[in-house]
Amino acid sequence: MLIKRDFYINGRWTAPLAPNDCAVIDPSTEDTCAIISLGSAADTDAAVAAAKAAFPAWAATPPATRKRYVEAILAQYEARAEEMAQAISLEMGAPIDMSRSDQAPCLPWHLKNFLTAFDHIEWVRPLGPHAPNDRIALEPIGVVGLITPWNWPMNQVTLKVIPALLAGCTCVLKPSEESPLSSLLFAEFVHDAGVPAGVFNLVNGDGMGVGARLSEHPDVEMISFTGSTRAGKAISKAAAETLKRVTLELGGKGANLIFADADDRAVERGVRHCFNNSGQSCNAPTRMLVERPVYDRAIEIAKQVAENTKVASAHEPGRHIGPVVNKRQWDQIQGYIQKGIEEGARLVAGGLGLPEGMNKGYFVRPTVFADVKPGMTIEKEEIFGPVLSIIPFDTEAEAVQIANDTPYGLTNYVQSQDGARRNRLARQLRAGMVEMNGKSRGAGSPFGGVKASGRAREGGVWGIEEFLEVKAISGWDSAVTP
Repeated sequence: MLIKRDFYINGRWTAPLAPNDCAVIDPSTEDTCAIISLGSAADTDAAVAAAKAAFPAWAATPPATRKRYVEAILAQYEARAEEMAQAISLEMGAPIDMSRSDQAPCLPWHLKNFLTAFDHIEWVRPLGPHAPNDRIALEPIGVVGLITPWNWPMNQVTLKVIPALLAGCTCVLKPSEESPLSSLLFAEFVHDAGVPAGVFNLVNGDGMGVGARLSEHPDVEMISFTGSTRAGKAISKAAAETLKRVTLELGGKGANLIFADADDRAVERGVRHCFNNSGQSCNAPTRMLVERPVYDRAIEIAKQVAENTKVASAHEPGRHIGPVVNKRQWDQIQGYIQKGIEEGARLVAGGLGLPEGMNKGYFVRPTVFADVKPGMTIEKEEIFGPVLSIIPFDTEAEAVQIANDTPYGLTNYVQSQDGARRNRLARQLRAGMVEMNGKSRGAGSPFGGVKASGRAREGGVWGIEEFLEVKAISGWDSAVTP
C-alpha cells in the first residue's frame, strides 16, 4: 500500500498540522490503495500564506521566464508519463490503456496548447489610434484556489494550474480526495522543474474542509472549480463574501441530434462516446435524439454496441470500460436505472446490478433506454455513468426544443450530412460547445458551458485570460520602454 501523508506547501513536502487519514480506494478491487491526510483550515491558511508571499516576485517574473518553468514541467511529465498513467488508473478506474492514451496525455496536450496561446498575448497594448496615450495592461489576479474533480484528474489540473502559472498567479490546488495520487505526482513535477517556493501549493482535503476554506479565504482572489452544480452553487455563495472571481465548470446533459441523413457510424459513435470513461464525463452525449425514420434502427445499433462493450478491471489491458469511481457513485447510477424502469422507459440493454461474472468492484452494466420521454428523471438529470437515453423526434424544431429544455448547457452534438442544417443548429443549440459529425474541437478551443453547466472557458488563450485582470492606463509615455 502506498502511504503518502504530505502536502506540498511553500516548496516543501509538509506533514499536516492535524492528521485526518482518508483511504483512497481502487474501484476495480474495492481495496485501499493509498492513505492520505485531509487538510484542515490551518493547513489551507498556511498554503494561502505561502502563495501570497510568493505572489509579488512571481507576478514580476518576465513572461519568458514563466514559460521556461512550464516547459520544465512538461519535461518532467515526459520522463514519467507511465507513472502518471498508472496513478490515474489506480485511483479512479480508467482502464490502463485508456489512461495511457487519453487520461495522462491531457497534460502535454493542454500544456502545449497553452504555450502556443501564451506566445500571442500582448501584455501591454494600445487602446487604439483614437487614444495614442492609452494602454491596456493584462496583470495576474493574485492568489488563486483551484479545486479539481476525480473523473479526468490531470485534464482539470492542467487546465487550471498551467494557465495560472503562465498568467503570473500563485496557486493552491485542492485535488479530489477520490483521485489525489496523480496530483501528488504532478506536484513532484512542479517541484523538480524548479518552480519557486510558494508559487504552487497542494493541500489534500474534502469540499467541506479545504474547499470551503479556500472559497471564503480573504487572501484568495479567485476560485476555479470543476465539479457538480450543487457544489458550484455553494462555492459561489461562500466566495461572495469576499467578492472574489469565481469560474465554474459544472455538469452537463448533452443532446446528440441524429438525423436520417447521418453517416452510417453516427449511432455507434454516439453510444461509444456516452460510455467512454464509464460515462463519467460532464460532456458525454447521454441523450440521443433520433429522427423518427431511423429511430428503430438506431435502437438496434445502440443495443448491439452496449452488449458488445466489455467491462473489466482497470488493470487489464485492452479495449473496455472500467468501474465507476466509488460505491456512492455506483449506488446513484443503480438508482437512476431503477427510476428509468419505474417511469416507463424501455430497457433495451444492460440494467441493474453488476455485469455477469463479477462480484467485486464498482462496475456498471452498459445500459440503453429507448422510448424515453422528455421530463423523465433519466432524461433530466446527470447520471454520470454508462447510461444512454434514446428519444425520438419528428422535426428539426422539435429536436432543438428537446435539446435545449434542460438546466444544463455544456456540449451538444449534431449528426447530419446537410451543411446548412448543421450550421443552423450550431447557432440554435444552447450550449458552450457544439460538435458535429464526430469532429472534435481543435487545439486551443475553449471548454465550457452556459446555464447550470457554469460559465468557465478553459483552454487556449481564453483559459489564460481567466486568470488576468484588465487595467486601463491613460497618460502613457510611448517614448519610454516599459
